[in-house]
Amino acid sequence: MSQAEQPLISHLVELRTRLLRSITAILLVFIALIYFSNNIYDFVAQPLLSQLPAGTSMIATDVATPFITPIKLTLVVSFFVAIPYLLYQAWAFIAPGLYQHERRLILPLVASSAVLFYAGMAFAYYVVFPLVFGFFTSTAPAGVTVATDIASYLDFVLTLFFAFGVAFEIPVATILLCWTGVTTPRSLKEKRPYVIVGVFVVGMLLTPPDVFSQTLLAIPMWGLWEIGLFFARFYVKKEDEEQQQTEEGS
Repeated sequence: MSQAEQPLISHLVELRTRLLRSITAILLVFIALIYFSNNIYDFVAQPLLSQLPAGTSMIATDVATPFITPIKLTLVVSFFVAIPYLLYQAWAFIAPGLYQHERRLILPLVASSAVLFYAGMAFAYYVVFPLVFGFFTSTAPAGVTVATDIASYLDFVLTLFFAFGVAFEIPVATILLCWTGVTTPRSLKEKRPYVIVGVFVVGMLLTPPDVFSQTLLAIPMWGLWEIGLFFARFYVKKEDEEQQQTEEGS
């Protein structure tokens, strides 16, 4: 084996180790939570249950749905709970290849990624869900009983959870784009009108087809982009800052 192949093999072995640790962490959390799977589903379903008309409830249209759906939710929750550890494994994999000053810059981004993802999910659960479900149940035609299937509801809320969790990562993505030299804060400022239009388009694509969830996703995305743009200037390399100042002076 050549010397050039040895580092590649060692990197692949390290990557496999990190992936196995991540999968193991998710499985351990899943085993710990599986007993409470029905309670977890009750908690997630509460925003809709609180908006249903009196005397109505959610339904299960398939035979195995009452068993499979809470288990599926518990597995997804296990992944969400393990996110800090998963990010740590990613950090431990890339950290040896970074300089000391790069580690000091990347570590806050890794930590903030988990916080922002959880913040996006909390925003969806406590702000978006009550408004969206309140609107849907109040606009049902006369004579129509609102009784949502539990599997369909889970797919709906998981889509929103993931969309808002990823959308709240915009500050981290903005900082990384500027830090890697793909763009600059000044260039992003000039593209602000296009960004505003873009976040509403993304909100339309990532959320269910209703104007409430689209708007409630687009506005926070815009605000988070502005936050990322503010902090991105601290991650711009010195030579890029000098070039940007030269361009502004000229």
